[in-house]
Amino acid sequence: MSIASGGKNWRVRRELSNEEGQLLVPYDELLAHLLFHRGIKTAGEAERFLNPNYERDLHDPFLILNMDKAADRILRAISAEEKIVIYGDYDCDGIPGSVILHDFFKKVYYENFSVYIPHRHNEGYGLNVSAIEKFAAGGVKLVITVDNGITNVTEVNRANELGVDVIITDHHIPQKVLPKAYAILNSKQEDDGYPFDMLCGAGVAFKLAQALLLRGGFNVPNGWDKWLLDMAGLSTIADMVPLHGENRTLAHFGLKVLRISSRPGLMKLLSRARVNQGSLSEEDVGFTIAPRINAASRMGEPIYGFRLLAEKDDSLAGAHAEYLEERNNERKRAVESMMRGVDKMMKDDDGVSVIVVGDKSWLPGVVGLAASRITERYKRPTFVWGAAGLGEIKGSCRSDGRVNIVELMTAAGGGNLFSAMGGHALAGGFSVDEKNLGCLAIKLSQAYTNLGAKLPSEEENVVEVDKKILLDDVTLANYNLIVKMAPFGVGNRRPVFLLEGLEIFSVNFFGARSDHTRLNFKNSFDEIIFAVLFNFRDKTSADFLMGDHIDILAHLELDTFGGVPRPRLRIIDVINKGQ
Repeated sequence: MSIASGGKNWRVRRELSNEEGQLLVPYDELLAHLLFHRGIKTAGEAERFLNPNYERDLHDPFLILNMDKAADRILRAISAEEKIVIYGDYDCDGIPGSVILHDFFKKVYYENFSVYIPHRHNEGYGLNVSAIEKFAAGGVKLVITVDNGITNVTEVNRANELGVDVIITDHHIPQKVLPKAYAILNSKQEDDGYPFDMLCGAGVAFKLAQALLLRGGFNVPNGWDKWLLDMAGLSTIADMVPLHGENRTLAHFGLKVLRISSRPGLMKLLSRARVNQGSLSEEDVGFTIAPRINAASRMGEPIYGFRLLAEKDDSLAGAHAEYLEERNNERKRAVESMMRGVDKMMKDDDGVSVIVVGDKSWLPGVVGLAASRITERYKRPTFVWGAAGLGEIKGSCRSDGRVNIVELMTAAGGGNLFSAMGGHALAGGFSVDEKNLGCLAIKLSQAYTNLGAKLPSEEENVVEVDKKILLDDVTLANYNLIVKMAPFGVGNRRPVFLLEGLEIFSVNFFGARSDHTRLNFKNSFDEIIFAVLFNFRDKTSADFLMGDHIDILAHLELDTFGGVPRPRLRIIDVINKGQ
């Protein structure tokens, strides 16, 4: 069954045969259906997926290439009381990963170390020579990177010249020429035999901490490493790596530790955001914690994201949480202002194949957020630039999936057009001289055409709908079945359901600005079942009326407003509406 909507073809997955269903006994029919269509086709596979096991599902850290060498070098540094720097990236992967190594050193009572988080705007991503020279002048003998370093050939060479050893822990794709670091921990390396190569940066740092605890002979309680899972799980979810294999285990147990974590900063942050820590979910990580950690580098000083997570003092943690909340609010205002400007610029949209927008007043730290929104709204590759506070024009770009964004920049002129560029297939960053701004859109659109980028085929544009259900199926019991498959994310998306012929009983608006919509329906038991649409006020006020009949695609969720748990639907698309 296929349904066309909004340029997408939604296809409902077929029901299981009796034979297929028998393979997943004793699991409930709904859960069996969802598991089967995710490639989990036997009861044994289902048991492993639904019930991750810490000892069974995590691999030996020493299987990572160079782990022996890295662990031995760090242990020698501890023995010789050498000065160590943890050099973490400024996002919600590098920062929690830095907290993991910080907590390890604190736990083994090693104090001759510091944590350095580079400034997003002043220093940029990765190692920089100025910082390396400063470390060397201060007597640092060992630098351990977290979530960066795999491309920093020049910077590592400079460290070597100054007698500073560098251990790189990273998860980004290695280039042809690797830095001459003392050791590189990155399971994406060609000769690495580690069974899983999709760890995030903090995941790699967690494996290093595990190796050090196994090798070091420290007086640390067996199993203490599990307390580091809050940071490993936080980054695994926030960095949007695939949630299967070892990542599913890190995310699963990471959420469990986050729900009971006694980190004062985390508790203060969740309290300010009105998130119940005890029931914290992957959505709370993605929409509450991660944006606030990232706001520190986008709008201010990234070290405050680290301090929030590592701080033990309650009052200082509160101050850090307040700082991040303020920066996050600034970030929201900046993006909304930017999007208003974009809407004005796009009024005369001529359908150009690549959208290029920018303003010197826009903050480069948040243009990536705007680029993602624009790409989602207009279904085209987008380049957004700003220069506020820098004197240099920097931007972010996003692909809609039709073209590799790095290949597009290369085809448009590469280093002849951009003063700096990088990224991966779907997202990237760039710097550009002001003199090239005028031709940027033209050259990118020409390159897009030359690359032969095209609209996705009908088959490529199909989005799978998990199952057709009735309003009577919207129950707490079914929600409790579905949530067994959590955490949801990349590689394990939240199930999508089709509900047809729903008659709207009433329409309400809610939220501080009444910008969210609630549609009420009645099931066959005359009970109210409701669905929500967030940030949809302008459309729904005119589009939905009492008595309308609609077909929807939705997630089945839990609503806890007022302290009473109830099932609800979150509408992701309306595919048909009539009287």
